[in-house]
Amino acid sequence: MAHPLINRAFYDAITHFEESEEAQEYYYKIMDSTVECNGKTYNVRDQILRVYAMLFCDDIGAVPGQIAGPDEVEATADRLHTGNMGFDPRHWYRMQHHFPVIDEDNYDRFAALVISDLSAGPLRDAAVNGGDMLLVGAVDPLHMTKEERENQEVRVVSLDALGGYEK
Repeated sequence: MAHPLINRAFYDAITHFEESEEAQEYYYKIMDSTVECNGKTYNVRDQILRVYAMLFCDDIGAVPGQIAGPDEVEATADRLHTGNMGFDPRHWYRMQHHFPVIDEDNYDRFAALVISDLSAGPLRDAAVNGGDMLLVGAVDPLHMTKEERENQEVRVVSLDALGGYEK
């Protein structure tokens, strides 16, 4: 999602959400802001959830334009890992960012974290400068066989203004 509101300050507000009222205010201000895309006006929250659904369209059966809800975000959160194909618990994205439970209260914040990290956070920096990346993998990679880990499909994700992805 290439949009000026999805920037490092937004990412920082999400990562400091629990610690700071200012971070919470900034997060809600951005999420409730409106953006124009293809002549239509949307709020940022809906756009982020649309991009998140597109990221997992094969897994959740999303159609273009669908918005991810709490069930879809919760069901896919354990599929996100950082680093390379050798998984261990330190690479689970949601646990790195202290989201042990994803529910009605925080699913949109988790989706915003993922999208803002890919757009302007350390994940983007790591991908550009170092080779770390966000991987979409099995629900529980610790219980995969070596062959399953080696034969996973890895997707390159492109977050353009329409929230598309490439295989």
